[in-house]
Amino acid sequence: MKLAVSTLGMPGEGLDRAIEVAARHGCQGLELRLHPDTGVHAGLGPGERRSVRERLAAAGLAAAALAGYAGVCEPGADEPVVERLLADLALAADLGAPGVRVFPRGADPAVGARRLKAVSGAARDLGVRVLVETHDAMATGASVARLLDEAACPETTGAIWDLLHPWRHGEQPAETLRALGPWLAYVQVKDAVSAEDCTPVPMGAGAVPLEESGELLRGSGFDGWVSLEWERTWYPQVAPVEEILPGAAAWVERFDGSRR
Repeated sequence: MKLAVSTLGMPGEGLDRAIEVAARHGCQGLELRLHPDTGVHAGLGPGERRSVRERLAAAGLAAAALAGYAGVCEPGADEPVVERLLADLALAADLGAPGVRVFPRGADPAVGARRLKAVSGAARDLGVRVLVETHDAMATGASVARLLDEAACPETTGAIWDLLHPWRHGEQPAETLRALGPWLAYVQVKDAVSAEDCTPVPMGAGAVPLEESGELLRGSGFDGWVSLEWERTWYPQVAPVEEILPGAAAWVERFDGSRR
């Protein structure tokens, strides 16, 4: 497994600060939230994109993924969603990121499948994948798998397993992993107070089944990115991400099957 940290945990601190924090705490990559306050978004020009990639490389970091906000199943016309996806995919290619995170934002897999197919050619040409997170209207592994099965674009799509959301919607970790199966490309790790209270807490201090999830991932041979998604942007009262990263690093080290 490779450890990354999401810039969601460093609101308003900018890219250079995020790079410093990630490098200092032994991360191999950054999950780059696409938003003006992070310094990374689809509006960047060619020179700015080169600068981002060079600054990451100088610190020995990779762009683990771009955390986009397109709603692949959201109701409405296809064109705006497809345009946003194409812009984010092009940015990912320019920054060297292997994938772009999207949210479902709707419950109809036929809608999302149609849009994923519409961008699959561009994604293939760019060498980038669209990664659907277990979130909102498709919070379980089973629902995301149905979407990806219907899209039938295995070369250009994949799944992000956010360890919190399937569990808090009643799907146990073994069920999630079994459902996502070959689609699993990326894992977001976090802990929270309970299934009803998603306030972030340090790793191991909350109710998310981190030990069980880690054992399952180790047994599956998963060797991709694991990103600490510390949601300080939404919960500004919680501790700085620097205080949480050591626990995430220890979790990755403990459950990394390649270190056995």
